[in-house]
Amino acid sequence: MADYAVPEVGKDIVTPPLRSGTMAHLAPYVAAEKHMEPLGFPGSRVDNWQEQGVAKLGDMLQKYRSLQVFMDICVKCGACTDKCHYFLGTQDPYNMPVQRAELLRSVYRRYFTPAGQYAPKLVRAADLDEEMLGKWSTYFHQCSQCRRCSVFCPYGIDTAEITMAAREIMDSIGVGHKYSTEIIGKVHTIGNNLGIPRAALGGTLRFVEDDILDNTGHEVALPVDVHGAEVLLVPPSADFFSEPHISSLMGYAKVFHQAGISFTVSSYASEAANFGMFIGSYAQKQKISQRIAEKARELGVKRIVVGECGHAWRVAYSFWNTLNGPFDFLDPNYPVPQHICEFTYDLYKKGALVFDKEANDNLRVTFHDSCNVARGSRMGSEPGGQMAIPRALIQATCNHFCEMDQDTIGERTFCCGGGGGLLTDELMDLRIKGALPRVTALKQVMKEDKVNYVALICAICKAQFTKILPMYGIPMETVGGVHQLVNNAIQLGAKKGIV
Repeated sequence: MADYAVPEVGKDIVTPPLRSGTMAHLAPYVAAEKHMEPLGFPGSRVDNWQEQGVAKLGDMLQKYRSLQVFMDICVKCGACTDKCHYFLGTQDPYNMPVQRAELLRSVYRRYFTPAGQYAPKLVRAADLDEEMLGKWSTYFHQCSQCRRCSVFCPYGIDTAEITMAAREIMDSIGVGHKYSTEIIGKVHTIGNNLGIPRAALGGTLRFVEDDILDNTGHEVALPVDVHGAEVLLVPPSADFFSEPHISSLMGYAKVFHQAGISFTVSSYASEAANFGMFIGSYAQKQKISQRIAEKARELGVKRIVVGECGHAWRVAYSFWNTLNGPFDFLDPNYPVPQHICEFTYDLYKKGALVFDKEANDNLRVTFHDSCNVARGSRMGSEPGGQMAIPRALIQATCNHFCEMDQDTIGERTFCCGGGGGLLTDELMDLRIKGALPRVTALKQVMKEDKVNYVALICAICKAQFTKILPMYGIPMETVGGVHQLVNNAIQLGAKKGIV
Protein backbone atom coordinates (compact mmCIF):
# COMPACT_ATOMS: atom_id res chain seq x y z
CA MET A 1 0.00 0.00 0.00
CA ALA A 2 2.91 2.38 0.56
CA ASP A 3 3.42 2.77 -3.19
CA TYR A 4 -0.13 4.02 -3.58
CA ALA A 5 -0.38 6.25 -0.53
CA VAL A 6 -2.63 9.30 -0.89
CA PRO A 7 -1.51 12.68 0.49
CA GLU A 8 -3.01 13.66 3.82
CA VAL A 9 -6.72 14.33 3.40
CA GLY A 10 -7.42 18.03 3.12
CA LYS A 11 -4.16 18.81 1.35
CA ASP A 12 -4.25 20.09 -2.23
CA ILE A 13 -3.12 17.96 -5.15
CA VAL A 14 0.52 18.93 -5.51
CA THR A 15 2.93 18.81 -8.43
CA PRO A 16 5.50 16.09 -7.72
CA PRO A 17 9.26 16.28 -8.31
CA LEU A 18 10.49 14.77 -11.56
CA ARG A 19 11.64 11.15 -11.58
CA SER A 20 12.84 10.33 -15.09
CA GLY A 21 12.09 6.90 -16.44
CA THR A 22 9.74 5.74 -13.71
CA MET A 23 7.29 4.36 -16.28
CA ALA A 24 9.68 3.55 -19.12
CA HIS A 25 9.30 -0.16 -18.41
CA LEU A 26 5.54 -0.22 -18.97
CA ALA A 27 4.37 -0.84 -22.53
CA PRO A 28 1.19 -2.60 -23.64
CA TYR A 29 1.13 -6.00 -25.31
CA VAL A 30 1.54 -5.74 -29.07
CA ALA A 31 -1.34 -7.09 -31.15
CA ALA A 32 -0.91 -10.34 -33.02
CA GLU A 33 -1.81 -11.02 -36.64
CA LYS A 34 -5.24 -12.39 -35.69
CA HIS A 35 -6.08 -9.05 -34.06
CA MET A 36 -4.62 -6.69 -36.67
CA GLU A 37 -5.41 -8.08 -40.09
CA PRO A 38 -9.23 -8.23 -39.67
CA LEU A 39 -9.07 -4.48 -39.02
CA GLY A 40 -7.04 -3.82 -42.17
CA PHE A 41 -3.67 -3.36 -40.44
CA PRO A 42 -0.44 -5.33 -41.03
CA GLY A 43 -0.31 -8.48 -38.94
CA SER A 44 3.23 -7.74 -37.77
CA ARG A 45 5.73 -4.92 -38.04
CA VAL A 46 6.45 -4.26 -41.70
CA ASP A 47 10.03 -4.41 -43.01
CA ASN A 48 10.18 -0.79 -44.13
CA TRP A 49 8.35 0.50 -41.06
CA GLN A 50 10.33 3.75 -40.76
CA GLU A 51 9.52 4.75 -44.34
CA GLN A 52 5.87 3.77 -44.02
CA GLY A 53 5.54 5.47 -40.64
CA VAL A 54 6.89 8.76 -41.96
CA ALA A 55 4.67 8.49 -45.06
CA LYS A 56 1.64 7.86 -42.85
CA LEU A 57 2.44 10.95 -40.78
CA GLY A 58 2.70 12.96 -43.99
CA ASP A 59 -0.68 11.71 -45.16
CA MET A 60 -2.26 12.63 -41.83
CA LEU A 61 -0.77 16.11 -41.87
CA GLN A 62 -2.41 16.64 -45.25
CA LYS A 63 -5.71 15.12 -44.19
CA TYR A 64 -6.11 16.66 -40.72
CA ARG A 65 -5.42 20.38 -40.68
CA SER A 66 -5.70 20.36 -36.88
CA LEU A 67 -2.75 17.98 -36.55
CA GLN A 68 -0.54 20.25 -38.65
CA VAL A 69 -1.54 23.21 -36.47
CA PHE A 70 -0.89 21.28 -33.24
CA MET A 71 2.56 20.33 -34.50
CA ASP A 72 3.50 23.95 -35.18
CA ILE A 73 2.00 26.18 -32.51
CA CYS A 74 3.19 24.76 -29.17
CA VAL A 75 5.52 27.29 -27.48
CA LYS A 76 6.49 25.01 -24.53
CA CYS A 77 4.89 27.42 -22.06
CA GLY A 78 4.35 24.67 -19.51
CA ALA A 79 0.67 25.36 -18.82
CA CYS A 80 -0.14 21.68 -19.34
CA THR A 81 2.78 20.12 -17.49
CA ASP A 82 1.07 19.43 -14.17
CA LYS A 83 -2.44 18.87 -15.53
CA CYS A 84 -2.03 15.20 -16.48
CA HIS A 85 -3.15 12.68 -13.85
CA TYR A 86 -0.50 10.25 -15.10
CA PHE A 87 2.30 12.76 -14.53
CA LEU A 88 0.92 13.65 -11.09
CA GLY A 89 0.81 9.95 -10.23
CA THR A 90 4.02 8.70 -11.86
CA GLN A 91 6.39 11.71 -11.80
CA ASP A 92 7.73 10.62 -15.19
CA PRO A 93 8.46 13.75 -17.30
CA TYR A 94 7.34 11.97 -20.47
CA ASN A 95 3.86 11.94 -18.94
CA MET A 96 3.79 15.71 -19.08
CA PRO A 97 1.47 16.36 -22.04
CA VAL A 98 3.97 18.70 -23.69
CA GLN A 99 6.82 16.20 -23.35
CA ARG A 100 4.73 13.27 -24.56
CA ALA A 101 3.58 15.28 -27.60
CA GLU A 102 7.20 16.24 -28.24
CA LEU A 103 7.87 12.58 -29.11
CA LEU A 104 5.76 13.10 -32.25
CA ARG A 105 6.72 16.73 -32.82
CA SER A 106 10.44 15.90 -32.91
CA VAL A 107 9.81 13.34 -35.65
CA TYR A 108 7.59 15.83 -37.48
CA ARG A 109 10.36 18.44 -37.40
CA ARG A 110 12.93 15.93 -38.67
CA TYR A 111 11.05 14.99 -41.82
CA PHE A 112 8.65 17.86 -42.53
CA THR A 113 10.50 21.09 -41.73
CA PRO A 114 13.56 22.55 -43.53
CA ALA A 115 15.39 23.15 -40.25
CA GLY A 116 14.86 19.57 -39.16
CA GLN A 117 16.09 18.20 -42.47
CA TYR A 118 19.28 20.27 -42.60
CA ALA A 119 20.12 20.96 -38.94
CA PRO A 120 18.19 18.43 -36.88
CA LYS A 121 20.20 18.85 -33.67
CA LEU A 122 19.65 22.59 -33.74
CA VAL A 123 15.86 22.20 -33.54
CA ARG A 124 15.86 18.97 -31.52
CA ALA A 125 14.50 16.91 -34.37
CA ALA A 126 14.66 13.13 -34.09
CA ASP A 127 14.60 10.16 -36.42
CA LEU A 128 11.82 7.61 -36.28
CA ASP A 129 14.12 4.80 -35.14
CA GLU A 130 13.89 1.84 -32.77
CA GLU A 131 14.45 3.98 -29.69
CA MET A 132 11.79 6.48 -30.71
CA LEU A 133 9.30 3.77 -31.64
CA GLY A 134 9.84 2.22 -28.20
CA LYS A 135 9.04 5.55 -26.54
CA TRP A 136 5.94 5.96 -28.70
CA SER A 137 4.69 2.50 -27.78
CA THR A 138 5.28 3.20 -24.10
CA TYR A 139 4.17 6.78 -23.57
CA PHE A 140 1.42 7.18 -26.15
CA HIS A 141 -0.19 4.29 -24.27
CA GLN A 142 0.16 6.25 -21.03
CA CYS A 143 -2.34 8.85 -22.23
CA SER A 144 -6.05 8.28 -21.70
CA GLN A 145 -7.00 10.97 -24.24
CA CYS A 146 -8.93 12.70 -21.46
CA ARG A 147 -8.10 16.19 -22.84
CA ARG A 148 -7.71 17.84 -19.43
CA CYS A 149 -4.43 19.37 -20.61
CA SER A 150 -6.28 20.99 -23.50
CA VAL A 151 -8.54 22.89 -21.11
CA PHE A 152 -5.50 24.70 -19.74
CA CYS A 153 -3.57 25.15 -23.00
CA PRO A 154 -3.64 28.84 -24.05
CA TYR A 155 -3.59 27.75 -27.70
CA GLY A 156 -6.20 25.01 -27.34
CA ILE A 157 -3.87 22.22 -28.46
CA ASP A 158 -5.73 18.93 -28.27
CA THR A 159 -3.14 16.46 -27.02
CA ALA A 160 -5.61 13.62 -27.43
CA GLU A 161 -5.50 14.18 -31.20
CA ILE A 162 -1.72 13.88 -31.08
CA THR A 163 -1.95 10.63 -29.13
CA MET A 164 -4.52 9.25 -31.57
CA ALA A 165 -2.28 10.21 -34.52
CA ALA A 166 0.72 8.40 -33.04
CA ARG A 167 -1.37 5.30 -32.36
CA GLU A 168 -2.74 5.33 -35.89
CA ILE A 169 0.78 5.48 -37.27
CA MET A 170 1.77 2.51 -35.11
CA ASP A 171 -1.28 0.56 -36.30
CA SER A 172 -0.34 1.28 -39.91
CA ILE A 173 3.13 -0.27 -39.52
CA GLY A 174 1.93 -3.33 -37.59
CA VAL A 175 2.60 -2.23 -34.00
CA GLY A 176 -0.93 -2.08 -32.64
CA HIS A 177 -2.28 -2.40 -29.11
CA LYS A 178 -3.56 -5.92 -28.40
CA TYR A 179 -6.24 -4.90 -25.90
CA SER A 180 -7.97 -2.35 -28.13
CA THR A 181 -7.68 -4.24 -31.43
CA GLU A 182 -8.90 -7.48 -29.87
CA ILE A 183 -11.97 -5.71 -28.49
CA ILE A 184 -12.75 -4.09 -31.85
CA GLY A 185 -12.55 -7.52 -33.46
CA LYS A 186 -15.21 -8.79 -31.04
CA VAL A 187 -17.52 -5.96 -32.05
CA HIS A 188 -17.16 -6.81 -35.73
CA THR A 189 -17.71 -10.55 -35.25
CA ILE A 190 -20.17 -10.69 -32.35
CA GLY A 191 -21.52 -7.18 -31.83
CA ASN A 192 -20.06 -6.03 -28.53
CA ASN A 193 -16.80 -5.50 -26.64
CA LEU A 194 -17.25 -8.39 -24.24
CA GLY A 195 -18.02 -10.97 -26.93
CA ILE A 196 -21.48 -11.79 -25.54
CA PRO A 197 -23.34 -13.87 -28.18
CA ARG A 198 -27.03 -13.39 -28.90
CA ALA A 199 -28.19 -16.40 -26.86
CA ALA A 200 -26.21 -15.33 -23.81
CA LEU A 201 -27.43 -11.75 -24.19
CA GLY A 202 -31.05 -12.91 -24.27
CA GLY A 203 -30.48 -15.11 -21.24
CA THR A 204 -28.96 -12.23 -19.29
CA LEU A 205 -31.90 -9.97 -20.06
CA ARG A 206 -34.38 -12.65 -18.97
CA PHE A 207 -32.43 -12.95 -15.71
CA VAL A 208 -32.67 -9.18 -15.18
CA GLU A 209 -36.41 -9.27 -15.86
CA ASP A 210 -36.85 -12.03 -13.26
CA ASP A 211 -34.78 -10.11 -10.75
CA ILE A 212 -36.87 -6.96 -11.18
CA LEU A 213 -40.08 -8.98 -10.85
CA ASP A 214 -38.86 -10.67 -7.67
CA ASN A 215 -37.87 -7.36 -6.09
CA THR A 216 -40.73 -5.11 -7.24
CA GLY A 217 -43.63 -7.32 -8.27
CA HIS A 218 -43.69 -5.56 -11.65
CA GLU A 219 -43.09 -7.24 -15.00
CA VAL A 220 -40.53 -4.99 -16.67
CA ALA A 221 -39.48 -6.15 -20.12
CA LEU A 222 -36.01 -5.95 -21.67
CA PRO A 223 -36.84 -6.86 -25.29
CA VAL A 224 -34.28 -7.85 -27.94
CA ASP A 225 -34.53 -7.21 -31.71
CA VAL A 226 -38.15 -6.01 -31.60
CA HIS A 227 -39.28 -4.33 -34.82
CA GLY A 228 -41.37 -1.19 -34.49
CA ALA A 229 -40.25 -0.19 -30.99
CA GLU A 230 -40.01 3.55 -30.48
CA VAL A 231 -36.45 3.58 -29.07
CA LEU A 232 -33.29 1.62 -29.80
CA LEU A 233 -31.39 1.48 -26.50
CA VAL A 234 -27.64 1.07 -27.00
CA PRO A 235 -25.85 0.58 -23.66
CA PRO A 236 -22.22 -0.33 -23.11
CA SER A 237 -22.02 -4.12 -23.07
CA ALA A 238 -20.69 -3.99 -19.50
CA ASP A 239 -24.26 -3.14 -18.48
CA PHE A 240 -25.25 -6.70 -19.45
CA PHE A 241 -22.49 -8.29 -17.46
CA SER A 242 -21.93 -7.49 -13.80
CA GLU A 243 -22.37 -5.09 -10.90
CA PRO A 244 -22.32 -2.17 -10.61
CA HIS A 245 -23.15 -1.88 -14.32
CA ILE A 246 -26.21 -4.12 -14.39
CA SER A 247 -28.04 -2.04 -11.76
CA SER A 248 -27.94 0.85 -14.22
CA LEU A 249 -29.46 -1.41 -16.89
CA MET A 250 -32.30 -2.15 -14.47
CA GLY A 251 -32.73 1.58 -14.02
CA TYR A 252 -32.97 2.14 -17.79
CA ALA A 253 -35.61 -0.58 -18.13
CA LYS A 254 -37.70 0.77 -15.27
CA VAL A 255 -37.66 4.26 -16.81
CA PHE A 256 -38.98 2.99 -20.15
CA HIS A 257 -41.57 0.81 -18.40
CA GLN A 258 -42.82 3.59 -16.14
CA ALA A 259 -43.03 6.12 -18.99
CA GLY A 260 -44.84 3.66 -21.26
CA ILE A 261 -42.29 4.07 -24.04
CA SER A 262 -41.46 0.95 -26.04
CA PHE A 263 -37.82 0.14 -26.61
CA THR A 264 -35.56 -2.63 -27.79
CA VAL A 265 -31.96 -3.75 -27.47
CA SER A 266 -30.23 -5.05 -30.60
CA SER A 267 -28.22 -8.27 -30.52
CA TYR A 268 -26.36 -7.10 -33.65
CA ALA A 269 -25.52 -3.62 -32.31
CA SER A 270 -25.29 -4.37 -28.59
CA GLU A 271 -22.40 -2.00 -27.88
CA ALA A 272 -22.38 1.75 -27.42
CA ALA A 273 -18.64 1.93 -26.77
CA ASN A 274 -16.33 2.62 -29.69
CA PHE A 275 -12.67 1.67 -29.31
CA GLY A 276 -11.98 3.01 -32.78
CA MET A 277 -11.29 6.30 -31.03
CA PHE A 278 -8.67 4.69 -28.82
CA ILE A 279 -6.59 3.45 -31.76
CA GLY A 280 -7.01 6.74 -33.61
CA SER A 281 -8.91 5.28 -36.54
CA TYR A 282 -11.81 7.17 -38.12
CA ALA A 283 -12.43 4.17 -40.35
CA GLN A 284 -12.93 1.91 -37.35
CA LYS A 285 -15.08 4.49 -35.55
CA GLN A 286 -17.28 4.61 -38.64
CA LYS A 287 -17.47 0.85 -39.07
CA ILE A 288 -18.36 0.25 -35.40
CA SER A 289 -21.02 2.94 -35.22
CA GLN A 290 -22.43 1.93 -38.61
CA ARG A 291 -23.83 -1.20 -36.97
CA ILE A 292 -26.04 1.00 -34.82
CA ALA A 293 -27.28 3.13 -37.71
CA GLU A 294 -28.04 0.04 -39.83
CA LYS A 295 -29.95 -1.70 -37.06
CA ALA A 296 -31.91 1.43 -36.10
CA ARG A 297 -33.09 1.75 -39.69
CA GLU A 298 -33.87 -1.96 -39.99
CA LEU A 299 -35.85 -2.10 -36.73
CA GLY A 300 -37.86 0.99 -37.65
CA VAL A 301 -37.23 2.87 -34.41
CA LYS A 302 -37.88 6.58 -34.02
CA ARG A 303 -35.14 7.41 -31.51
CA ILE A 304 -31.71 6.18 -30.37
CA VAL A 305 -30.74 6.41 -26.69
CA VAL A 306 -27.16 5.79 -25.55
CA GLY A 307 -26.43 4.32 -22.11
CA GLU A 308 -23.95 5.35 -19.43
CA CYS A 309 -20.56 5.34 -21.15
CA GLY A 310 -18.25 8.33 -21.52
CA HIS A 311 -16.38 7.67 -24.74
CA ALA A 312 -19.45 6.04 -26.28
CA TRP A 313 -21.30 9.30 -25.77
CA ARG A 314 -18.44 11.40 -27.16
CA VAL A 315 -18.28 9.33 -30.34
CA ALA A 316 -22.07 9.31 -30.67
CA TYR A 317 -22.45 13.04 -30.08
CA SER A 318 -19.41 14.24 -32.02
CA PHE A 319 -19.06 11.74 -34.88
CA TRP A 320 -22.22 9.73 -35.60
CA ASN A 321 -23.86 12.22 -37.90
CA THR A 322 -20.63 12.90 -39.81
CA LEU A 323 -19.58 9.26 -40.09
CA ASN A 324 -22.94 7.51 -40.39
CA GLY A 325 -25.63 10.12 -41.03
CA PRO A 326 -27.94 11.50 -41.97
CA PHE A 327 -30.39 9.98 -39.50
CA ASP A 328 -33.33 11.36 -41.45
CA PHE A 329 -35.39 8.21 -40.83
CA LEU A 330 -35.73 9.07 -37.13
CA ASP A 331 -38.23 11.41 -35.47
CA PRO A 332 -36.90 14.97 -35.99
CA ASN A 333 -38.49 16.11 -32.72
CA TYR A 334 -35.80 14.34 -30.70
CA PRO A 335 -32.02 14.77 -30.69
CA VAL A 336 -29.84 12.17 -32.37
CA PRO A 337 -28.44 10.63 -30.33
CA GLN A 338 -29.95 11.14 -26.86
CA HIS A 339 -28.12 10.30 -23.64
CA ILE A 340 -29.96 8.13 -21.13
CA CYS A 341 -29.53 10.81 -18.43
CA GLU A 342 -31.08 13.43 -20.71
CA PHE A 343 -33.86 11.00 -21.64
CA THR A 344 -34.66 10.17 -18.01
CA TYR A 345 -34.45 13.72 -16.72
CA ASP A 346 -36.77 15.00 -19.48
CA LEU A 347 -39.35 12.40 -18.45
CA TYR A 348 -38.96 13.37 -14.80
CA LYS A 349 -39.53 17.06 -15.58
CA LYS A 350 -42.69 16.14 -17.51
CA GLY A 351 -44.09 14.22 -14.52
CA ALA A 352 -43.86 10.79 -16.11
CA LEU A 353 -41.53 9.53 -13.38
CA VAL A 354 -41.85 9.67 -9.60
CA PHE A 355 -38.83 9.16 -7.36
CA ASP A 356 -38.66 8.37 -3.66
CA LYS A 357 -35.49 10.10 -2.50
CA GLU A 358 -35.61 8.30 0.83
CA ALA A 359 -34.83 5.04 -0.97
CA ASN A 360 -31.27 6.36 -1.27
CA ASP A 361 -31.02 7.85 2.22
CA ASN A 362 -28.31 5.37 3.15
CA LEU A 363 -26.11 7.05 0.54
CA ARG A 364 -24.23 10.33 0.65
CA VAL A 365 -23.43 10.87 -3.01
CA THR A 366 -20.75 12.68 -4.97
CA PHE A 367 -20.38 12.74 -8.76
CA HIS A 368 -17.33 12.05 -10.90
CA ASP A 369 -17.51 13.83 -14.26
CA SER A 370 -16.38 11.46 -16.99
CA CYS A 371 -13.77 13.07 -19.22
CA ASN A 372 -15.36 12.44 -22.59
CA VAL A 373 -18.73 13.71 -21.41
CA ALA A 374 -17.45 16.79 -19.59
CA ARG A 375 -14.96 17.89 -22.25
CA GLY A 376 -16.11 16.33 -25.50
CA SER A 377 -19.89 16.43 -25.79
CA ARG A 378 -23.17 17.93 -24.62
CA MET A 379 -26.52 16.84 -23.22
CA GLY A 380 -29.58 18.88 -24.06
CA SER A 381 -29.45 22.18 -25.90
CA GLU A 382 -28.22 24.33 -23.03
CA PRO A 383 -24.49 24.98 -22.49
CA GLY A 384 -23.10 22.88 -19.67
CA GLY A 385 -25.91 20.37 -19.87
CA GLN A 386 -23.44 17.52 -19.81
CA MET A 387 -22.50 18.62 -16.29
CA ALA A 388 -25.89 19.89 -15.09
CA ILE A 389 -28.23 17.08 -16.16
CA PRO A 390 -26.54 14.17 -14.33
CA ARG A 391 -26.35 16.29 -11.16
CA ALA A 392 -30.00 17.29 -11.47
CA LEU A 393 -30.93 13.63 -11.85
CA ILE A 394 -28.89 12.69 -8.79
CA GLN A 395 -30.59 15.43 -6.77
CA ALA A 396 -34.00 14.23 -8.00
CA THR A 397 -33.28 10.74 -6.64
CA CYS A 398 -31.22 11.50 -3.50
CA ASN A 399 -31.41 13.73 -0.44
CA HIS A 400 -27.66 13.92 0.13
CA PHE A 401 -25.42 15.21 -2.66
CA CYS A 402 -21.96 16.71 -2.16
CA GLU A 403 -19.49 18.02 -4.73
CA MET A 404 -15.79 17.28 -4.82
CA ASP A 405 -13.27 20.12 -4.92
CA GLN A 406 -14.32 22.68 -7.54
CA ASP A 407 -10.96 22.46 -9.30
CA THR A 408 -11.52 18.75 -10.00
CA ILE A 409 -15.07 18.76 -11.42
CA GLY A 410 -16.81 19.84 -14.61
CA GLU A 411 -14.50 20.36 -17.54
CA ARG A 412 -11.54 20.33 -15.12
CA THR A 413 -12.37 16.82 -13.98
CA PHE A 414 -9.58 14.34 -13.44
CA CYS A 415 -9.65 11.11 -15.42
CA CYS A 416 -10.40 7.84 -13.62
CA GLY A 417 -7.03 6.60 -14.93
CA GLY A 418 -8.36 3.75 -17.07
CA GLY A 419 -9.66 5.47 -20.19
CA GLY A 420 -8.19 5.66 -23.67
CA GLY A 421 -7.89 1.90 -24.11
CA LEU A 422 -5.71 1.50 -21.00
CA LEU A 423 -8.15 -0.63 -18.98
CA THR A 424 -5.94 -3.69 -19.22
CA ASP A 425 -4.01 -5.64 -16.61
CA GLU A 426 -0.55 -5.19 -18.12
CA LEU A 427 -0.95 -1.46 -17.44
CA MET A 428 -2.23 -1.92 -13.88
CA ASP A 429 0.64 0.03 -12.31
CA LEU A 430 -0.18 2.99 -14.54
CA ARG A 431 -3.90 2.73 -13.79
CA ILE A 432 -3.30 2.76 -10.04
CA LYS A 433 -0.96 5.73 -10.14
CA GLY A 434 -3.13 7.58 -12.68
CA ALA A 435 -6.09 7.44 -10.29
CA LEU A 436 -4.16 9.30 -7.57
CA PRO A 437 -5.49 12.84 -8.23
CA ARG A 438 -9.10 11.69 -8.35
CA VAL A 439 -8.66 9.57 -5.22
CA THR A 440 -7.13 12.54 -3.39
CA ALA A 441 -10.20 14.70 -4.12
CA LEU A 442 -12.54 11.82 -3.36
CA LYS A 443 -10.96 11.08 0.01
CA GLN A 444 -11.27 14.74 0.93
CA VAL A 445 -15.03 14.83 0.28
CA MET A 446 -15.44 11.48 1.98
CA LYS A 447 -13.86 12.88 5.14
CA GLU A 448 -15.52 16.29 5.11
CA ASP A 449 -19.00 15.30 3.93
CA LYS A 450 -19.13 11.61 4.86
CA VAL A 451 -19.62 10.62 1.20
CA ASN A 452 -20.00 6.86 0.68
CA TYR A 453 -21.12 6.65 -2.97
CA VAL A 454 -19.51 7.89 -6.20
CA ALA A 455 -22.06 8.24 -9.00
CA LEU A 456 -20.72 7.62 -12.52
CA ILE A 457 -22.00 7.70 -16.09
CA CYS A 458 -19.19 5.75 -17.73
CA ALA A 459 -18.64 2.00 -17.98
CA ILE A 460 -14.86 2.43 -18.02
CA CYS A 461 -14.94 4.60 -14.90
CA LYS A 462 -17.06 1.95 -13.16
CA ALA A 463 -14.68 -0.86 -14.15
CA GLN A 464 -11.60 1.17 -13.23
CA PHE A 465 -12.83 2.39 -9.85
CA THR A 466 -14.25 -0.93 -8.65
CA LYS A 467 -10.78 -2.44 -9.11
CA ILE A 468 -8.54 0.48 -8.17
CA LEU A 469 -10.29 2.23 -5.25
CA PRO A 470 -9.90 -0.77 -2.90
CA MET A 471 -6.14 -0.45 -3.40
CA TYR A 472 -6.46 3.00 -1.83
CA GLY A 473 -8.59 1.71 1.03
CA ILE A 474 -11.96 2.69 -0.48
CA PRO A 475 -14.56 -0.12 -0.71
CA MET A 476 -15.63 -1.28 -4.17
CA GLU A 477 -19.29 -0.82 -3.12
CA THR A 478 -18.66 2.95 -3.10
CA VAL A 479 -19.01 2.98 -6.89
CA GLY A 480 -22.19 2.89 -8.99
CA GLY A 481 -24.08 4.44 -11.86
CA VAL A 482 -26.43 7.40 -11.81
CA HIS A 483 -29.14 5.03 -13.03
CA GLN A 484 -28.41 2.74 -10.11
CA LEU A 485 -29.77 5.60 -8.00
CA VAL A 486 -32.73 5.83 -10.40
CA ASN A 487 -33.21 2.08 -10.07
CA ASN A 488 -33.43 2.43 -6.28
CA ALA A 489 -35.71 5.46 -6.21
CA ILE A 490 -38.18 5.05 -9.10
CA GLN A 491 -41.77 4.32 -8.06
CA LEU A 492 -43.22 1.84 -10.53
CA GLY A 493 -46.95 2.28 -11.08
CA ALA A 494 -47.03 5.90 -9.88
CA LYS A 495 -48.55 8.34 -12.40
CA LYS A 496 -47.74 5.97 -15.23
CA GLY A 497 -48.53 7.18 -18.69
CA ILE A 498 -47.13 7.52 -22.19
CA VAL A 499 -45.29 10.82 -22.68
